[in-house]
Amino acid sequence: MRVGVFLNYVGLGANIMHLSYCHEIAKIYGPITLITLAKNLDQALEDDGSIKEVIILEKNKKITDILKISSKLKKLKLDQIYIFYPSPRLFIAGKIAGIKKVFCYPFFKKKKLHLVDAAKKFTCEKLKINNCDTETKFQISEKKIYQTKKFFNSSTFNIVIGAGSSGPDTRWGEENFISLINKLNQIGEFFFYIQAGPNQKDISEKIMNNIEKKNCLDLSNKSIREVVPFFALCDLYVGNDSFMHHVTSQSQKPAIVLLINSPRAYTDYSKYYHRIIPPNASLDNINHSFLYSPNSITVKMVEEKILEIKNK
Repeated sequence: MRVGVFLNYVGLGANIMHLSYCHEIAKIYGPITLITLAKNLDQALEDDGSIKEVIILEKNKKITDILKISSKLKKLKLDQIYIFYPSPRLFIAGKIAGIKKVFCYPFFKKKKLHLVDAAKKFTCEKLKINNCDTETKFQISEKKIYQTKKFFNSSTFNIVIGAGSSGPDTRWGEENFISLINKLNQIGEFFFYIQAGPNQKDISEKIMNNIEKKNCLDLSNKSIREVVPFFALCDLYVGNDSFMHHVTSQSQKPAIVLLINSPRAYTDYSKYYHRIIPPNASLDNINHSFLYSPNSITVKMVEEKILEIKNK
């Protein structure tokens, strides 16, 4: 049976946080066809045995896109498809494509959609199971792990700094990361891997150029397939809400995520998360409509949390 999963999300992180549900479906039907809007997700998941193939589509917000989407779905010759999104357009496209069983989130429930709760409930209902995990094991080939280990020193505490993110309102800022790294270097043996993405290289360069001790490696020019093993091998992730921490947490490593204006759902699903929020803020009230200052999370707050985790 050919089974598809449609993740109607552009961000790599939003897709990766649905990985456990893809694995749950694959336990029953075998490797799935994963359909997504996220560029480079195929690179991130190319070692995952539960994913047969990754099909990347363009954004599809128009009613007129229904026929275009259905045409692409028809070519996949799927018997079933699970659409992790409340979209009448995608449901109709699946039906027009001739897919026998089309499962979709309840329509018109996009507002205040909690990605974790909705995905878990949907998976359990459609698979007729009592429970499913919200996190899974991120799969990376032994070859990639071996090739990446040469960049790590076991005598130091290795931290991935997630300095970039998809939007400026979710970034802690270069000056804060610079101050944090310089302070940590005064009290212990650390090594830092700076990730900001190829389109945000100015961020990583500014950080690298202002670290007094030259114990940093810039990951910004590496491809997704090259950089993912760094997130899995590190001792700790520290940074903004970005796809990187999803790999770290699902590699059973701790991840400190600085939630300035990102909804809690993105870090609700794993026990490996350590969230830092602005003082007097509530996790339930942090979202893209609240504009907390990046500096409301102090360098001292982050430093103390890092040392707490390191010294456990």
